[in-house]
Amino acid sequence: MQYSVDDIAAARNLQFLVYICMAQVTFWTYDYACLLHEEWTFLLRSRWTRIKGLYIIARYVPFFLSTAYLWLTLTPDENVNTCRMLTNIYACFAVISLTCSECFFILRTYALWDNNRIVLVAMMLTLFATIVSSIVILFIASATSDVTTSTIPGIPGCSLHAQDVRFFLPYIILFVFQLGLISLTLIRVIQSWRLAKGHLHAILVKHNICYYACGLFFSALNVLLPILVSDPIYYSLLQDSQVFILAILATRMHLHLWHIDRLTYVSVAVDCTV
Repeated sequence: MQYSVDDIAAARNLQFLVYICMAQVTFWTYDYACLLHEEWTFLLRSRWTRIKGLYIIARYVPFFLSTAYLWLTLTPDENVNTCRMLTNIYACFAVISLTCSECFFILRTYALWDNNRIVLVAMMLTLFATIVSSIVILFIASATSDVTTSTIPGIPGCSLHAQDVRFFLPYIILFVFQLGLISLTLIRVIQSWRLAKGHLHAILVKHNICYYACGLFFSALNVLLPILVSDPIYYSLLQDSQVFILAILATRMHLHLWHIDRLTYVSVAVDCTV
């Protein structure tokens, strides 16, 4: 049986999606294994707080995200509605993961601003508007986009036509939101650089700037890539990478901050004893 050029291109893209999925799942599993001891030390010895609950959600939602991604790319399914449903499930997990990652640094920015409630309310309202608008845009784009499946036997999975401009609007919104947060961090650093002498303060500033720089970089790439590259398969690579990498950065930085704080507390306790 002869297949058209479009059929072969669609099959190639679906296969590439499988490779992307497996690479990201492997990367996430490797990162989890590398931090297993530190992670369980934190989970078992730290107090139960809202921040700890946020950490658990941010850390383990990507496992559900990976499961939805594997199901989407490895399950043979030619049903258009099923494909859209799986894509929406995956998008919801992605939004939850990004929201939790951003919440860590909203709270850190709140701490840098000396627990200013006006700053916190402004950031939370902006985050809420960002989440709602992104979900609405993604669901509308998903409902009206074409579904790609393979007509060649043995090629599983499906994907939505990602060249619709609406798929990239959430990244523009996210870029503006992160730009606002890094501006708040930089403004506070400039205002208090003479007074801030604590080691934890320096770590907070470095983590915030590093995280937002990474987030802005990925958001900008996700907006510019459709202009620079015509192959939609690369869009999925960058979009998925942003979700996973920001989740890893947020949880790793929180673990690092907790261990530094714990070591500082132990050191002070030892000094007092001596």
